[in-house]
Amino acid sequence: MTGRIILRFPDTCADKPIIYYLVKSYDLEVNILKANINPHKEGTMILELTGSKYEEGLQYLRSLGITVQSLAEEIARHEQKCTHCGACTAVCPSGALHMERPSMEVTFEGDKCVVCQMCVKACPVGAMEVRF
Repeated sequence: MTGRIILRFPDTCADKPIIYYLVKSYDLEVNILKANINPHKEGTMILELTGSKYEEGLQYLRSLGITVQSLAEEIARHEQKCTHCGACTAVCPSGALHMERPSMEVTFEGDKCVVCQMCVKACPVGAMEVRF
């Protein structure tokens, strides 16, 4: 089984070898798409996991207090609503949203999007939305 997931982990997990145990104990292949730990040692990680013990690996993560969210949703951009203000480009961690030069128009590359939803919160006109 293969899945793309978002992990949101508490500060108590920042010093644990989580990925190591997913590989060693659950024989999962792990592709880290994005990872971030804030100054309070809380973090998020976006992963692709593959393996026959996929569900067992997710249970292990949950047992540590890690929130596991499926990345089945996607971000959509409404061209007609967009005013090209660039607010979304300032918060996009993956570079999926960027300003085209010299036209200064916002461009969205959905294949680079990691569905962090930061752009949805930042967009003042509601041009970005989450689709399930």
